[in-house]
Amino acid sequence: MMSEPSILTRDAQPGRDDVLLRVSDLAVHYPTYQGVFGRQAGAIRALDGVNLEVRRGQTLGLVGESGCGKSTTGRAILRLCDITGGRIVFDGEDITHLEGNKLRRIRPRMQMIFQDPQECLNPRMTVGSIVAEPLNEHGALKVKEKERRIRELLDSVGLNPRLANRYPHEFSGGQRQRIGIARALALNPDFIVCDEPIAALDVSIQAQVVNLLKDFQEQFSLTYLFISHDLSMVRHLCDDVAVMYLGKVMELGPRALIYKDPMHPYTKALLSAVPVPDPGVERARNRIVLAGDVPSPANPPSGCRFRTRCPVAFDRCASDQPAWRKVSGDRWVACHRAE
Repeated sequence: MMSEPSILTRDAQPGRDDVLLRVSDLAVHYPTYQGVFGRQAGAIRALDGVNLEVRRGQTLGLVGESGCGKSTTGRAILRLCDITGGRIVFDGEDITHLEGNKLRRIRPRMQMIFQDPQECLNPRMTVGSIVAEPLNEHGALKVKEKERRIRELLDSVGLNPRLANRYPHEFSGGQRQRIGIARALALNPDFIVCDEPIAALDVSIQAQVVNLLKDFQEQFSLTYLFISHDLSMVRHLCDDVAVMYLGKVMELGPRALIYKDPMHPYTKALLSAVPVPDPGVERARNRIVLAGDVPSPANPPSGCRFRTRCPVAFDRCASDQPAWRKVSGDRWVACHRAE
């Protein structure tokens, strides 16, 4: 019986597509019911036509306001929730409708690091058991091999392997997140969804976790979807950035272009809210303050989703939904005014 391979650096294979993950028109709708007989009254459009591309060995940052659908996007890509429509292509294979053993075969290659390190770890299981869970589910290791693998994983994230018999409550928040990272790495994945992995951590610990993720990416050629509302951290960590609003991606492009020359009005508003560590520049720059509230995903506006708060909206924005189009190079945008 073959043992689970240890963590090794992956070499790029010639002829492979540069894009590891393609998401086209992804939709996730949750039905709503009313009345005594529970008739369907409508649907919550959590995702309503999401388009993304994640390049092999790089990091795509997914940003936007709370409730815009970032976490749902990550879960839908990993097939952790039902998909209403669209297409997900992972490493050249359409996984949108995979079920049973076919889906189980692809799962080891796609893992997730969750936002809350306290909630995502079973308090009744030891750290060793938590890290070993993916190996028990998908691996075929003997007891000694599994113990060696657990020690290797804990050591790789900076934890003493002797702590494997302790429980999650005996660790700090940063240490618990390292345990979650070790669990995600257990099966040597190609792609990891990082769902706000530093949001619940102290600022002093955030840099440690981010640097750990970067080190693993360089060492193991990992590909990340990094979900966050921290635009400064996204700028530090990510190669490309996608901006979401109310279940749709408004803009997608290389990090440098997004931060230097945003094209979508919503992207401009988001970036204007990021504080600059220079009092002179901070006082001189103009903030874009959006009027009104985010519309309900159960009843989104017609045309462009952002038009009700957009400072440059015009008549066409209410009648026509802007097409998702490539404007230059790897730059994509959905706006009638973008040129």
